[in-house]
Amino acid sequence: MAYTYVWEYLVAPDKVGLFQRGYGPSGEWAELFRRAPGYLRTELHRDLSNPLRFLTVDYWQSRGDWEAFRARFSSEFEELDARGEKLTTRETEIGRFELAE
Repeated sequence: MAYTYVWEYLVAPDKVGLFQRGYGPSGEWAELFRRAPGYLRTELHRDLSNPLRFLTVDYWQSRGDWEAFRARFSSEFEELDARGEKLTTRETEIGRFELAE
């Protein structure tokens, strides 16, 4: 069953370009995700009313694939996350979702 992981970010005004490059579908996060079985794609959405607000939506084949990725790439994930925190003023997990059928 498809699994989706959604985060909201408020980005520092002078870091928007770096954020978009790192968190978009060709960015560092997606590159790391692609190393794991079950990763499907990443989308980066920008709020039309607040250009500093973004959502990332990461798609996986299953929750198990996501969990296996987190276990296998834990140190790489934490390193990338620490670097990314320097680009944002707030990060909020919106939720983890499965496709409703």
